Amino acid sequence: GTKKGELFLADVNTQLKNKNVTTDIKVDAYSNLYTTITVDQPAPGLKAIFSFRVPDQRSGKVELQYLHEYAGISSSIGLTANPIVNLSGVIGTNVLALGTDLSFDTKTGNFTKCNAGLSFSNVDLIASLTLNEKGDSLNASYYHIVNPMTNTAVGAEVTHSFSTNENTITIGTQHALDPLTMVKARVNNAGKASALIQHEWRPRSLFTISGEVDTKSIDKSAKVGLALALKP
Repeated sequence: GTKKGELFLADVNTQLKNKNVTTDIKVDAYSNLYTTITVDQPAPGLKAIFSFRVPDQRSGKVELQYLHEYAGISSSIGLTANPIVNLSGVIGTNVLALGTDLSFDTKTGNFTKCNAGLSFSNVDLIASLTLNEKGDSLNASYYHIVNPMTNTAVGAEVTHSFSTNENTITIGTQHALDPLTMVKARVNNAGKASALIQHEWRPRSLFTISGEVDTKSIDKSAKVGLALALKP
């Protein structure tokens, strides 16, 4: 719950299960009713989800998910007169995979999202190639574990924008000084460099010192930050 002045606002949640059908109901402090109905395995590998919010009549959405050993597909459509249709899918193995993410606006007849990606991974290397922003941005990334004993790794990322013909190149590295202390650094072709040192001073609690500088204007752009993350 949340206290505002002399008022105490609270949400009410409940869940109902009947065989493979699960219904989640939530009523918030502003009398909005959220309902999600999930039908698990109506057919092998398939899951159907229906959600809506009262009193918003345009919030209804149906989602279908299909999971196979070597493929996964998710599609959703809003229950409106001119819905947006979303479709995403991936096919492959734990070594090589190909995926896509599409959104189509039936009102305008245009794709609002069109992304695709290819990834390769093995024990000590991960590489990927993605096409984003409806084909306007091409991104290639590479991550390689040099020494698993010290968690030493190097990585690089290259992004090309076809509309502006601009390239962004970033390289980085990380190294564990000891089992509880990690150092990371990166620099890009625009001259911006950053680094941090992170220490786990107790389980799941981190203390971080970070810095960033524009090497083209060191006297004006230097930044230093401190962060403390506590988890019970």
